[in-house]
Amino acid sequence: MARGRGKAGPGLEGQRNGAYHPSQVMKRNCASLVACLVGWLGAGSLAGTELVNGIRAVVHDSVITLEEVNAAVLPGLSLLQRQYRNDPEAFRQKLNQLVEENTEQLVQRRLILRDWEQSGFQLPEAIVEEALNDRLREQFGGDRVRMARTLQAEGMTLERFRRQIREQIMVEALLSRNVSRELIISPHKIESYYRTHQDRFRAEPEVKLRMITLNKRSREDADRVRRLAEEIRSRILEGADFAEMASIYSEGAQRSQGGDWGWVQQSVLRKELAAVAFRLTPRTCSEVIELPEACYLLWVDEARPERIRPLSEVREDIERTLVIEERARLQKRYVDKLRAKTFVRYF
Repeated sequence: MARGRGKAGPGLEGQRNGAYHPSQVMKRNCASLVACLVGWLGAGSLAGTELVNGIRAVVHDSVITLEEVNAAVLPGLSLLQRQYRNDPEAFRQKLNQLVEENTEQLVQRRLILRDWEQSGFQLPEAIVEEALNDRLREQFGGDRVRMARTLQAEGMTLERFRRQIREQIMVEALLSRNVSRELIISPHKIESYYRTHQDRFRAEPEVKLRMITLNKRSREDADRVRRLAEEIRSRILEGADFAEMASIYSEGAQRSQGGDWGWVQQSVLRKELAAVAFRLTPRTCSEVIELPEACYLLWVDEARPERIRPLSEVREDIERTLVIEERARLQKRYVDKLRAKTFVRYF
């Protein structure tokens, strides 16, 4: 196997040192996905630069182009822009990471497709047609004209779309063959994971909360709302049931449930309410909490301090995590085996 890296081409990798600036956004009226990607990033400092396609990697005799990599990157680009709009350097780093990850995914895909070819498997066209019809129903509501127009707008032919579906079936079939879908995680492994990752299962303090919300319609309405809140509180102190008072007077979303919020963590509540709720003695009613938009009364049924969630609560989450990790390990082992006997080169 030969593996190496050549000089970066003129696509994303070639702009590693900061030619793009995320705050300068162009319209997406570009002739190719390479140009379209620059439109998303902003190309204020690329004036006069000729955008061309190039080779990003070679797997045996199959070429992965910069255009393919850029097309794979596009779906995640908008999120990166929003997250790092005010930090261009972090944006570039994350974008380069995204490029590397998508390049590697494309390389792995080509390795698996080559394995299919060498294995001599045959894929009946009826299976491809069925998958195509499923896509037609799910993505285009069964409308073939709409599908054709959408593909045309994306610069894709129906045959290319069909080929993508065919290749995806091949990849999934070989992954299923080499990476078992029915993995069994032993109880011992779950318990060991739980013991060694205690911090992941740390729960904030919680209260079992009920709330009465009385909205203020206007500034002049504030006194009336305050008086009503005090009157309701007095009745509760005299023995009226808080849940019953909430079902009659509260204007909050939980009115029909007697103002019941269930178990809530401190971070869920706005700070003015949390400050009262987490100091309140259980089975007592709070003072009236007056805020600009409403008056509130709180009632805590129970409280529990910060704790480590018991294994019984998190067993299923741990099992899912371990299944994902094991599947990733088996897939890596399979791909590494293919890589070891295939020429792969990055540019």
